[in-house]
Amino acid sequence: MQVQDVQVDPVPWADRFAVLADPTRLALLIAMHNHPGLAVLSLAELAGVSPNAASQALRTLRAQEWVHAERAGRTVRYSLNSDAIVHRILHDIIGCHHRPHVTAQR
Repeated sequence: MQVQDVQVDPVPWADRFAVLADPTRLALLIAMHNHPGLAVLSLAELAGVSPNAASQALRTLRAQEWVHAERAGRTVRYSLNSDAIVHRILHDIIGCHHRPHVTAQR
């Protein structure tokens, strides 16, 4: 495919944006945006999907480099990659916003 005057290969970008076409993956991205560092069971509950569906979707999200996983003992915790594109999509297109941090009162 050729796009005149564009120096970017559109295929990887199309693949990257195709990730958003799946409601499960999108729900998991939103859950991780609002609650970074959760394990599969918690993410599945927030996204309203089964743990198996969440695991499959997280595998795809990791392969497309939207999220990363950190192992802590037997628990694997997932967070969004610190990628400006992911945050721009979640904020500007989907309308997600960060919750204000509440500081503990003394």
